[in-house]
Amino acid sequence: MPIQTKTLHIPTEDGRADAFAAFPEAFPDAEGRHPGVLMYPDGFGIRPVLREMAAELAGHGYYVLVPNVFYRHGPTPVIELPAYIGGEDRSAVLGRLMPLIHEHTAERALRDADAFLRFLTTRPEVAAGPVAVTGYCFGGLLATRTAAAHPGQVAALAAFHAPVGADGPDALAKITARVHFGHAEGDVTPESLGELNNALDAAGIDHTSEVYPGTAHGFTMSDTDVFDPAGLQRHWDRLLPLLKGALTDG
Repeated sequence: MPIQTKTLHIPTEDGRADAFAAFPEAFPDAEGRHPGVLMYPDGFGIRPVLREMAAELAGHGYYVLVPNVFYRHGPTPVIELPAYIGGEDRSAVLGRLMPLIHEHTAERALRDADAFLRFLTTRPEVAAGPVAVTGYCFGGLLATRTAAAHPGQVAALAAFHAPVGADGPDALAKITARVHFGHAEGDVTPESLGELNNALDAAGIDHTSEVYPGTAHGFTMSDTDVFDPAGLQRHWDRLLPLLKGALTDG
């Protein structure tokens, strides 16, 4: 399916966030639109691998919007990134990113979520109705916060190698979306995974939450030294049915 891509600018309370959008050239519904997906990048931000993943998802019939969550510090790329993030380069990049991540408070994230969803749902290429949010690493936490803050609007939530339980069980209880959490082996202990899944069960959330065997934190990202091809494929195998069931099949 031919894919269009665009660089866009999202108005927010704190300025304009640059963003990448990918969507099919052909549209299936009577008004020529597709279901919307808000895709939060990992902490390394918008770069070729995220554009490729957004385009791949768009090829399955979705309008995919990837915002620069650190826009307050400048447009993408906010910091210079090596083509391959590993070893000493990885440590240096993380050292520059961590202050930005710490400054991106939950209050900021929720203000941005309002703006990102408003922008996504008013695009002429996006179908009326609920949307999905997905995210990676820090972006998975942002996706989870977005779903919790907009239960009537977000029908599907997926997060991968992300600290999804960071805000506690009360925050998770606000989610009404269908959920998939894909964890790296080193990101959760059996005890913490059990606590997370018990909280999801107690909230009555339709969910799957599992450890991807043999993976390390960041396993979906092919431009890093922790990339795991089998983990990335498992991610697609979980994400695509989730989106289809929540956004296409009802």
